[in-house]
Amino acid sequence: MYLLYASLVLLSLSDGLPPSCPGRCSCDALHVVQCYRLTEVPSSLPPTTKRLYISHSKMKHLQLPDLTRMVALEEFVLLASGTETVENDTFNTLSTLKTLELWKNQLRRVPTGLPASLEVLNLSDNSICVLRGSDFARLKKLKVLELKNNLLSSLAPSMLSSLVSLQSLVLDGNNVESMAGPLALPHLKRLSMENNRLRLIPGSFFVSLQSLQFLSFSGNFLTKIPVNLPKSLLSLKMERNQLKVVRFRDLKHLENLSHLYLSGNSLSSIDGAQFLANLTTLELSQNQLQMLPLRLPARLQKLDCSNNLIQRVTVQDFQDLRDLKHLFLDNNIVSLFEAGALQRCLQLSNLALEQNLLLSIPLRLPGTLARLDLKGNAIQDIAERELKDLKQLQVLNLRNNRISALDFKVLEGLPRLRHLYLDGNPWNCTCSLLRASEVLKARGTDVRGGQCAAPAERQGESWMSSKKIMWQCEHHLPLAEKSREPKRRAKPEDHSSARLPMDDDDYDYEID
Repeated sequence: MYLLYASLVLLSLSDGLPPSCPGRCSCDALHVVQCYRLTEVPSSLPPTTKRLYISHSKMKHLQLPDLTRMVALEEFVLLASGTETVENDTFNTLSTLKTLELWKNQLRRVPTGLPASLEVLNLSDNSICVLRGSDFARLKKLKVLELKNNLLSSLAPSMLSSLVSLQSLVLDGNNVESMAGPLALPHLKRLSMENNRLRLIPGSFFVSLQSLQFLSFSGNFLTKIPVNLPKSLLSLKMERNQLKVVRFRDLKHLENLSHLYLSGNSLSSIDGAQFLANLTTLELSQNQLQMLPLRLPARLQKLDCSNNLIQRVTVQDFQDLRDLKHLFLDNNIVSLFEAGALQRCLQLSNLALEQNLLLSIPLRLPGTLARLDLKGNAIQDIAERELKDLKQLQVLNLRNNRISALDFKVLEGLPRLRHLYLDGNPWNCTCSLLRASEVLKARGTDVRGGQCAAPAERQGESWMSSKKIMWQCEHHLPLAEKSREPKRRAKPEDHSSARLPMDDDDYDYEID
């Protein structure tokens, strides 16, 4: 009967008759059908359909007759449709099906009789609590298995042993407390078990995972980094666990590791990361570091030590980091920043120092900086010598400091400045600020803030755009300066932040 139906479908194709499209569905020439707000799978779906997407519907039960006629189906997605059960062998006859996604439903178990042709299976956001070996027995070609946000409490390697081609396994957001080993998946490249309840990973777990490149155990209760990690690892995520110490000597065999994420733990110091010679990204935010890591790998490009207890930044901390591009030290208690501490960082483009205790802008910062964040410190003055070498600087954030004056000569040393954030400072709007505003306007710099705190009669006005301030200060400018004032300045653009909240941190910018 099935072969007869398939023959009739092929016959209709050869006749060139355009198939009809059911209501609440859209069909295109590429044999893709998308349907919304259905109560059942339409019986009039074009039999040539290769990709079928059904979402936000009310389909509690999926039955065998719903899909038997779909002989060309390669991809089926049933999303957010309240599906609770799938009849046995509903997908069994779909010999061309490669992708099956049944996520955001209410399934309690893996559907039975899945076709051997499957390469991608996504059952995330359901209520599956147990895996059975028979669930995946035929899936020798499966490459991607996603079971995020279900109710799984354990992972038995035998349940997955038939998945000999599996490359990606995602089990985030379950209740897995323990795992046995080894996990015999020789082609697995990505394993993610974020936000479970893991406390211990057995030493034998990784014995057969010699192709693993991306591993994440973030959001668990682990007190140490697992041992016997495979040499093939490129990225390791251990964020939001209970790590107090990291023994980098135990990780030195990870010659290919380039990304290491350790944020949100209880680390008080880091020493020995130089054993990871090819590390380019190290994230250590939200720990208890009181000083910067010692002996970092020379190839490091991104270092995030934000939200710690760091007090000092010295020349010694960064003497070997010539490839460093992004440095995040925000939300610490840095009060001492040695002059020239970052001068050997010859590629540094992004420096975040907001929410610290700095009284002045650090001296001799690298001339490669494109963005400098100094919001929320206690800076009172901006000296020309502090910024004179920053010819590439495009974004400067000085919000919420104690700055009252700005010398136009400082701005002349920043030829590429495109975004300047000044709100939250007690600006003393004397006529000397007018010259700074002229420089900024001539360049087309986007300026946020600059409201006057003094004198009293100018409080709340913006020294960037107030016509009253400009008129009152006009006669104070020497004639030579007046002659330089562009007749091009006829209707200055309003750069005030009156339309923006004073504490707006969600500013957008682009860096060339």
